[in-house]
Amino acid sequence: MKRIWTLILTAAILGLLDLSQAGEAARAPKLLDSFLSGPMAGIDEVVFCARQNGKDPHWYANFGHYGPFPDRKPYGDGGRLYKLNLHTLKTTTLLNDPRGGVRDAQVHYDGRTIVFSYRTGGELYYHLYEIDADGRNLKQLTDGEFDDIEPTYMPDGGIVFVSSRCKRFVNCWLTPVATLHRCDREGRNIRAISSNNEHDNTPWVLADGRLLYTRWEYVDRSQVHFHHLWSANPDGTNQTTFFGNMIPGTTMIDAKPVLNSQKIVVSFSPGHGRTEHDGFVTVVDPYAGPDEPSFARQITKSADYRDPWAFSENAFMAAHGTTIVLIDGKGKVEELFKLSADDIQAGLQCHEPRPILAHARERVIPERVDESATTGQLVLGDIYDGRNMTGVERGQIKKLLVLESLPMPVHYTGGMEPISYGGTFTLERIAGTVPVEADGSAYVELPALRSFFFVALDENDLSVKRMQSFLTVQPGEVSSCVGCHEQRTRTPQYMPSSTVQAATRAPSKVEPILDVPDVLDFPRDIQPILDRHCLKCHDYDKRDGDVILSGDHGPMFSHSYFTLTIRNQVADGRNRPKSNYAPRMLGSSASPLMKKLDPSHYGVQVSALERKTIRLWIDSAGAYPGTYAALGTGSIGMHTENKMDRDDLKWPSTLAGAESLKQRCGACHTDQRALPLTVTHDQFRAPWEDLSANDPRRHYSRHLIYNLSRPEKSLLLLAPLSAQSGGYGICNKKSGAAPVFASANDADYLKILAAISEAKKHLDEIKRFDMPDFKPRVDWVREMKQYGVLPRDLPADAPLDVYAVERKYWQSLWYVPIRADEKHKPLSQAGANE
Repeated sequence: MKRIWTLILTAAILGLLDLSQAGEAARAPKLLDSFLSGPMAGIDEVVFCARQNGKDPHWYANFGHYGPFPDRKPYGDGGRLYKLNLHTLKTTTLLNDPRGGVRDAQVHYDGRTIVFSYRTGGELYYHLYEIDADGRNLKQLTDGEFDDIEPTYMPDGGIVFVSSRCKRFVNCWLTPVATLHRCDREGRNIRAISSNNEHDNTPWVLADGRLLYTRWEYVDRSQVHFHHLWSANPDGTNQTTFFGNMIPGTTMIDAKPVLNSQKIVVSFSPGHGRTEHDGFVTVVDPYAGPDEPSFARQITKSADYRDPWAFSENAFMAAHGTTIVLIDGKGKVEELFKLSADDIQAGLQCHEPRPILAHARERVIPERVDESATTGQLVLGDIYDGRNMTGVERGQIKKLLVLESLPMPVHYTGGMEPISYGGTFTLERIAGTVPVEADGSAYVELPALRSFFFVALDENDLSVKRMQSFLTVQPGEVSSCVGCHEQRTRTPQYMPSSTVQAATRAPSKVEPILDVPDVLDFPRDIQPILDRHCLKCHDYDKRDGDVILSGDHGPMFSHSYFTLTIRNQVADGRNRPKSNYAPRMLGSSASPLMKKLDPSHYGVQVSALERKTIRLWIDSAGAYPGTYAALGTGSIGMHTENKMDRDDLKWPSTLAGAESLKQRCGACHTDQRALPLTVTHDQFRAPWEDLSANDPRRHYSRHLIYNLSRPEKSLLLLAPLSAQSGGYGICNKKSGAAPVFASANDADYLKILAAISEAKKHLDEIKRFDMPDFKPRVDWVREMKQYGVLPRDLPADAPLDVYAVERKYWQSLWYVPIRADEKHKPLSQAGANE
């Protein structure tokens, strides 16, 4: 026994065994022998890729470039495509490119052809290629200035893959997005079948012919908790949740059907997902519906396996670092293959092991897309027939507010600032409204291939329930849903005897709201209303309730926007790991600000249009800017890659002002009452800390106490300055001591003022989006040129209306019917849809 354990430990040190399971693996019978005589019978070879792991900890960041660093790539060089003989355990090299990248191999139904993604040495982009299983006849299928990855053969003869042709960036990171696309076997007739703002990943065909894939989204909820399994028809119609969309906290990815079973095998990558999808090999039974976690069975004891393949419910293959392993249903592991020392020295790891096996096509689901159409239709059966609708009585919901989630053209910071403070990452367009019938039904026509979601409105146009996900319709598709957050495991209440009233007429077109901008901008659209009705009581000279609603600039936001946020005046529920709130818990119904817009609040008299504008601003995300061009600009203490730029520490006045603050204020302001000593000093960063409403740190934030429009109006100066000298004189007031600064001529007062004035000077130079002569980042302009929205020869000093350019960008992504004469052109000659 001692000798056995010595051998086990030696093998573990050499990297031949998974230490977490070494004892079980050593005592197990040879899995390969038992698998080959059972669930792997008839399988002689396996194809797999070897490449460097992504250099970024995010599971999706392994292609493309970084928004603020276009020359920096999240991938490394070195790509191999190998074939492993299961009887001799010898490998054959099908492709070797030391400077390229190889990934995502999949075997055709004929067992003789392999499709994969290949970035040739020296090139920037991955494209789809095919190669024969013997290494001959390498053929390129797609090209262009985009990445095409994760292909899967479809039973109708086409290929579905994910691609950065969607021309958008992750809303909370610095890398591009790839979404579902499809093409024919020759790589032609490429078209998008997803409108997702975030990633779609690892598509695969289910036994019934549907497409199974991972969809990441965070409409009205946390950006790091919801990346789960969805299904769709191969043409993109009937997109619906498959498993996990109400179960936050796990990235469910690399899912494939278990052979001869309704179950699937999937990687449950912990939390926000690990590099290259590392996770627990897990078997999911969808029998109990998409929201039942007990129907997921964890196979492996550790979360460091990727790309699982299931030969049966108890026989699996997966990549594990530099090895390929076999795993049985009890989690016992046996190493099948290990990369050579040279490959390991080159930093390569194993990826995507798949058997080379001829197999039957799944059933072909008839095409439902009409490529000549520009819209699709959606029938809502009964908005009252859903989960968590207690308290909503029939007849209360009168219409649906239709909102569109808008793609982000490029990203730099990693956070949501300054789009919001701890809230939305995403701008939302107000498309308009559609009616809800007396029986709770609705029938709506929507533009194809755009991301829409609904807010149920009452007779006062206040929010009752928010969708917290998005839907899309394909061109010509007629789709349906049951109700608001519909039940997934029972028959709809209105079926089968009742008639859906809305379906007895033509579909409603979305009625636009013409007197309010469709993308609202706080400084432009909301601040003037506050100026007219709120500043008489909530300005620096009269701050009732200690509330200031002036539009003066703080380091990143206006004081009014920041104040409304930290005072919880807008109930958005965003950036939270929760879905399906109770009625009237989100949006305009739940936002205290709405209750302050009528005469009961000290006689306030706002017009109907002003009230409507604020209501729609709240219900369309409550963002600060109305343009993504605001990202990474116009801020003192901006974040890049989640790290703050603290340039103010280089300015001559900053350190002197900080020292004066320490000497004159430090004795009282300690712990949670500590002051930010410079304009870039954050005691906390809101998106990552859920501060309670009474947390004192909210009231000492740099975003509130530094005024970069009128430095002398900074709370940092007004609070300790005597009332006789124009200050508030509130510091030391309780103790009866003299004010900290008896006069504005105090030397320390002047040093602090000089530091704030220096920050104002720099803000005036770099410009915020709401300041005259604002210029977007060169990276924003670069991507707009890359997307074809701006001319590539546009001079660097050309003036730009960023709102108009961004609107043109969004419109460039709208579906345009494919002309018959373009359907078979090579990609390099194809039109807008390709």
